Amino acid sequence: CFAVGPKLFQYVLKVIVQSIQLLYTMLKIEQPSYILLQNPPGLPGIAVAWVACLFWRSKLIIDWHNYGYTIMSLNHGRNHPLVQIAKWYEKLFGRLSDYNLCVTNAMKEDLWVNCNIKAVTLYDKPASYFKETPLELQHHLYMKLAKDYKPFKPRTESVSSNAERSAFTEMDEQNGRVIKPRGRPALLVSSTSWTEDEDFSVLLKALQDYERFINEGIKLPSLVCVITGKGPLKDYYNGLINELHFKHIQICTPWLEAEDYPLLLGSADLGVCLHKSSSGLDLPMKVVDMFGCCLPVCAMHFECLHELVKHNENGLIFRDSSELAEQLKMLFLEFPTLEGKLHDFRKNLRASKQLRWDESWDQTVLPLLGQNE
Repeated sequence: CFAVGPKLFQYVLKVIVQSIQLLYTMLKIEQPSYILLQNPPGLPGIAVAWVACLFWRSKLIIDWHNYGYTIMSLNHGRNHPLVQIAKWYEKLFGRLSDYNLCVTNAMKEDLWVNCNIKAVTLYDKPASYFKETPLELQHHLYMKLAKDYKPFKPRTESVSSNAERSAFTEMDEQNGRVIKPRGRPALLVSSTSWTEDEDFSVLLKALQDYERFINEGIKLPSLVCVITGKGPLKDYYNGLINELHFKHIQICTPWLEAEDYPLLLGSADLGVCLHKSSSGLDLPMKVVDMFGCCLPVCAMHFECLHELVKHNENGLIFRDSSELAEQLKMLFLEFPTLEGKLHDFRKNLRASKQLRWDESWDQTVLPLLGQNE
C-alpha cells in the first residue's frame, strides 16, 4: 500500500489547493442566477460550485457528459481507491444539484437508477460552422495543406500548364472553375485526443487489410487518411504509423488551425470514429460535428451509440478491424464512379434537417428553467 499512500496524499493535496483557488475565483464574480457545470471534470468543481451556490443562493446545473470515475478507471482499474472515492463523490454531489442535463437517454436512465438523479437529455449538436464545404473552398484548403503535408500534393505532373492542382482537386486558372478529377484518392478523416478510450491500432489494422485488397486487384482508390488532434498517445501511434510501408495509403497527422477543421470535415469522403465510451453512456462529439458536415461515418460499437449513428442509414457501426476493413472496401468500391452507400448516407444526412446547438438549447433547457422559476 506504500505506493498508493504518497500518490493518494499528493492527489488529495492537489484537490484541496484547486478547491481553494477555484472558490476564491468564483466568489469574486458577480452573483449569478445559475451556475452551469460540465462533468467531467467534476473533481473538485461540483463541490466548489455547490458551496458557491449556497453563498449566492444560486441554482446549480450539472451537464453530465460522462462519469469522471470511469475515465480514471481506464488508467487505474475500477477497484483503485481513487476511482472508488471519485465514484462516491460524483454520486453524492451530483444529488445536491438543482437541475441535471445529460447527453444520452441511456445516461439519463443510469443517473436515475444508480444515483437517484433526475436529468433531462440534451443531445450534443453541431455548431453552425459545421457544414458541407463548397468545392472552391475545398481546393483552397487542400492547396494550403499541400504546402506542409505531402499527401495533399498532386500525385502526377500537370498535363495542362494553366491548372492549379492538389491531390483531390484541379482549378482552371483562366476561368477559376474547380473540378475533382476521376482518379483522385478518397479522403478519410478521423479526429482524436489520442487517449486510452480510442484504440487506433484498430484503424491501422483495417488499413493494412485495405492495402491487401488493392494488391489483390480489387478496384479501390488510393486513400489519404488524415488523423487530427493532439494528446498523450500521439507519439506512440506515430511510431506505429512510421513502421507501416503502404503503397496505396498515405497517413497524415496534421495540426489544423481551428477554422480549418470544419472545412476538412466538410470536404472529406468518410469519417471514422474509434471512441469507446469509458462509461458506455456518452456519445462522441466528433461524430456530431461530422454529421453537421453531412459526412458519413464508420464508428466503433458501444452500448448507446445507436442514439446517434443509425447503422446503414447515416453510417456504419463496426466491432473490430476486420469489420471496418470490409466496410471500407464496400463503401469505396470503384470510387468515385459508383457512389452507392456513401451517396445514400450523405443524402440521408442532408435530409435529416439537424437541429443546431442553440436551437436544441432553446427547445430543451429554457422550458426547464422557465417552469422552475
